[in-house]
Amino acid sequence: MDSITHTLFGLALYGAVDKKHMEKSQKRAYLLTAVGASQIPDIDVISQLWDNEGLYQMWHRGITHSIFLTPLWAALFILLSFLLFRVKDAKLFFLGWLAVIIHNTADLFNAWGTGYLEPFSNIRITFGTIPIIDFVFWVILGTAFVASKFNKVKSPSHFKLAWVFIALHVIVQSVQGWVLYNQYEDDYEQIALSAGFIPWTFTVIAKNEGDVNIYQDNLFTDRKLQYELTSAEDTDLNVLFSEKPEAKTLTEWSPFVVIVNDGDRLGVYDPRFYRNGQSFLFEYIDKTQ
Repeated sequence: MDSITHTLFGLALYGAVDKKHMEKSQKRAYLLTAVGASQIPDIDVISQLWDNEGLYQMWHRGITHSIFLTPLWAALFILLSFLLFRVKDAKLFFLGWLAVIIHNTADLFNAWGTGYLEPFSNIRITFGTIPIIDFVFWVILGTAFVASKFNKVKSPSHFKLAWVFIALHVIVQSVQGWVLYNQYEDDYEQIALSAGFIPWTFTVIAKNEGDVNIYQDNLFTDRKLQYELTSAEDTDLNVLFSEKPEAKTLTEWSPFVVIVNDGDRLGVYDPRFYRNGQSFLFEYIDKTQ
């Protein structure tokens, strides 16, 4: 998910906590933990400062997003709460732990995927059923924030209800994506999903050998073919990988790639991000150099 959504998740977790009998220092510790732990896995972007070999695709979503690292992040915020606010509260650990788990798990549902099982597995888990920016989340959480402001009695019930609606939204989207995925299984060897910004709409990327088709689809209308792509599957990519290590990382981290081997370029791109003749994730070398 995007940073705004992760921040909103943190604020919603803070809003779901009953703070009626808390002192100011406790409230600050809870706010820091809820919002900070909701953001902390994205600290991996600093890897671009030392990763000169392209080993960390887009410098993001690696081991800091591992489910196995979540208790360590929670413990960090226990320490910060004590150092900054002199607050000792075991509940802060569970709040921070929940916040990090929500961050890492939410990232599984969009097309980028995440290293959820690192360091025991480097597989990138991605469901592709929730867009990277989901405005439904924003509407749900925005409604909860507004409702809480008009309520004279400060109650966490609005935010708890918001979490229920968020879970329902994820379930409905994911079930629809799973049904669509299964509709393509008999016809294609490899399939990937990428949820659209409009709820219940999906881009389905389907591959058979060197042929890649990209469809716009949902459960209520007929599929529409958007692009037909050709992948040069017999190409030797060793030269590309040696000169452009980012290309090898992209190949390993994507469900599958399209290989480009023409007179100008040798490269690979992730077709899930293909728009207007170009993929956002495209690593190549120029043959004319």
